Amino acid sequence: MEDAPVLVESRQGYRVITLNRPSRLNSFNEAMHLALRAALVEAEGDKTCRSVLLTGAGRGFCAGQDLSDRVMGEGAEPPDLGRTIETLYSPLVKQLRALPMPIVCAVNGVAAGAGANIALACDIVLAARSAIFLEAFARIGLIPDAGGTYFLPRLAGEARARGMTFLAEPVPADTAANWGLIWKSVDDNALMGEAHAICARFAESATQGLALAKQALNASLANTLDEQLALERDLQREAGRTEDYAEGVRAFMEKRKANFKGRP
Repeated sequence: MEDAPVLVESRQGYRVITLNRPSRLNSFNEAMHLALRAALVEAEGDKTCRSVLLTGAGRGFCAGQDLSDRVMGEGAEPPDLGRTIETLYSPLVKQLRALPMPIVCAVNGVAAGAGANIALACDIVLAARSAIFLEAFARIGLIPDAGGTYFLPRLAGEARARGMTFLAEPVPADTAANWGLIWKSVDDNALMGEAHAICARFAESATQGLALAKQALNASLANTLDEQLALERDLQREAGRTEDYAEGVRAFMEKRKANFKGRP
């Protein structure tokens, strides 16, 4: 299992998915892409799974694309990087955003290039204070991918997105949190404990409602106000028909903790 590019651990009510190429700072190759996507499919198919915790093995979260996969000999035909985006990175980002449960990302070290943007595609991002976020693409003549040009201006604002993109300077975790790029930064030794606590909380939550809320937030980035109000109406109608909503109201009236069943 230690040789597997992705490790999966089942906890009570959630799964831990660990990128597992620590000698390469968990940089992506095709095998890790496919293993991560398969692990997410399995998590979605497990009705007892109410959230996912994504992190990295060793001293980093993910250094982006493994460039050793792309070394070109003199006179060789340039690689088709668009194909890599189309077949690997774009489907992964879409899968993370569409997963009908919250994804907590624990950034335990460097998150660079596509690694940073894969983290930003998750729902709640915690980072160790020693961690950094680095849009390194300009250093090798590329543009941010894996959703970077989409997430950065929406999360940090256009000025900071342009600075991160053009200057390719590392952004410390505390700064990332102050900018609104991530949820929060925490002491290094508290990172995994807090990430597990959030997932344990989700394991007892009304996860059908959380899935619908995730759907609404994803859509809000492109919708007009009228479109978003209509979507809220439709999704709230759906949420109001769940057993979890009925249980939540009963628990509130009876002044007790709700016992949510979660995914049907």
